[in-house]
Amino acid sequence: MNFIITTTNNIEGYKIEKYIAIVTGEAILGVNFIKDWVAGLKDTFGGRIYDYEEELRKGRKKVISQLVDRAISEGANALVGIRFDHEVLSPKGKGTSLMIMATGTAVFVSPAHQKSEAFAFGQGVSG
Repeated sequence: MNFIITTTNNIEGYKIEKYIAIVTGEAILGVNFIKDWVAGLKDTFGGRIYDYEEELRKGRKKVISQLVDRAISEGANALVGIRFDHEVLSPKGKGTSLMIMATGTAVFVSPAHQKSEAFAFGQGVSG
């Protein structure tokens, strides 16, 4: 089974056998002067800021990787309930940094039994 990650609180087809720990990931990414300047123009005149979007994508990948590594070190084979938080930092008004944080619950899951009790009870009954 591959390591499963999801923002939902359960995983269809799997049973959570054990809740192990809350794990976190964090990344602070510096954005350079040119990107800040372009973002300032777009903020004034409108439009998407693709450089910041790309930095956010990179940051989310980093924090997901941290979450998975930390969950595996705790003995988990899945993460549920992942939540992201993003903040823009501007220390002393110079430059911009993007802070990305994530939390999730490290769990141990096993495949759920697909056979329901009603189905098992009804076997052999002809109608």
